[in-house]
Amino acid sequence: MSDRGFLFLFSVLMIVAGAAAVAYLAATGQVATMDGLFLTLTALLLAAGFAIYLIYLIRRALETAKPTAQTPQAAAGAAAKPAPVKG
Repeated sequence: MSDRGFLFLFSVLMIVAGAAAVAYLAATGQVATMDGLFLTLTALLLAAGFAIYLIYLIRRALETAKPTAQTPQAAAGAAAKPAPVKG
Protein backbone atom coordinates (compact mmCIF):
# COMPACT_ATOMS: atom_id res chain seq x y z
CA MET A 1 0.00 0.00 0.00
CA SER A 2 1.27 3.45 -0.84
CA ASP A 3 1.97 6.05 1.80
CA ARG A 4 -0.92 8.21 0.57
CA GLY A 5 -3.32 5.27 0.88
CA PHE A 6 -2.12 4.55 4.41
CA LEU A 7 -2.45 8.21 5.43
CA PHE A 8 -5.94 8.36 3.93
CA LEU A 9 -7.11 5.29 5.85
CA PHE A 10 -5.43 6.45 9.06
CA SER A 11 -7.10 9.88 8.78
CA VAL A 12 -10.51 8.29 8.25
CA LEU A 13 -9.90 6.02 11.25
CA MET A 14 -8.97 8.97 13.47
CA ILE A 15 -12.03 10.97 12.40
CA VAL A 16 -14.29 8.01 13.14
CA ALA A 17 -12.57 7.42 16.51
CA GLY A 18 -13.01 11.08 17.49
CA ALA A 19 -16.67 11.05 16.50
CA ALA A 20 -17.22 7.77 18.35
CA ALA A 21 -15.63 9.19 21.49
CA VAL A 22 -17.91 12.23 21.36
CA ALA A 23 -20.94 9.99 20.81
CA TYR A 24 -19.96 7.79 23.75
CA LEU A 25 -19.46 10.77 26.05
CA ALA A 26 -22.82 12.20 25.01
CA ALA A 27 -24.60 8.85 25.44
CA THR A 28 -23.22 8.29 28.93
CA GLY A 29 -23.89 11.84 30.05
CA GLN A 30 -20.26 12.66 30.76
CA VAL A 31 -20.36 15.76 28.56
CA ALA A 32 -22.02 17.63 31.44
CA THR A 33 -18.91 17.27 33.64
CA MET A 34 -15.86 19.47 33.32
CA ASP A 35 -13.59 16.55 32.42
CA GLY A 36 -16.07 15.28 29.87
CA LEU A 37 -16.38 18.70 28.31
CA PHE A 38 -12.65 19.03 27.78
CA LEU A 39 -12.39 15.45 26.54
CA THR A 40 -15.19 16.17 24.06
CA LEU A 41 -13.46 19.32 22.84
CA THR A 42 -10.18 17.44 22.49
CA ALA A 43 -11.83 14.64 20.48
CA LEU A 44 -13.57 17.17 18.22
CA LEU A 45 -10.31 19.06 17.70
CA LEU A 46 -8.52 15.83 16.80
CA ALA A 47 -11.27 14.90 14.32
CA ALA A 48 -11.28 18.40 12.80
CA GLY A 49 -7.51 18.41 12.36
CA PHE A 50 -7.54 15.09 10.55
CA ALA A 51 -10.55 16.18 8.47
CA ILE A 52 -8.68 19.27 7.29
CA TYR A 53 -5.68 17.12 6.41
CA LEU A 54 -7.95 14.67 4.58
CA ILE A 55 -9.43 17.51 2.50
CA TYR A 56 -5.91 18.68 1.64
CA LEU A 57 -4.88 15.13 0.71
CA ILE A 58 -7.88 14.65 -1.58
CA ARG A 59 -7.42 18.03 -3.30
CA ARG A 60 -3.75 17.33 -3.88
CA ALA A 61 -4.53 13.92 -5.36
CA LEU A 62 -7.12 15.48 -7.67
CA GLU A 63 -4.62 18.11 -8.83
CA THR A 64 -2.07 15.50 -9.85
CA ALA A 65 -4.74 13.46 -11.64
CA LYS A 66 -5.77 16.34 -13.93
CA PRO A 67 -4.23 16.31 -17.40
CA THR A 68 -2.02 19.31 -17.97
CA ALA A 69 -2.54 20.15 -21.64
CA GLN A 70 -1.83 23.85 -21.45
CA THR A 71 -2.10 26.36 -18.65
CA PRO A 72 -4.38 29.39 -19.12
CA GLN A 73 -1.45 31.80 -18.75
CA ALA A 74 0.48 30.08 -21.56
CA ALA A 75 -2.60 30.07 -23.81
CA ALA A 76 -3.21 33.77 -23.17
CA GLY A 77 0.45 34.60 -23.75
CA ALA A 78 0.53 32.73 -27.05
CA ALA A 79 -2.63 34.42 -28.32
CA ALA A 80 -1.53 37.94 -27.34
CA LYS A 81 1.76 38.12 -29.25
CA PRO A 82 2.31 41.58 -30.70
CA ALA A 83 2.65 42.00 -34.42
CA PRO A 84 6.12 42.80 -35.73
CA VAL A 85 6.81 46.47 -36.37
CA LYS A 86 7.41 47.36 -40.02
CA GLY A 87 9.77 50.18 -40.44
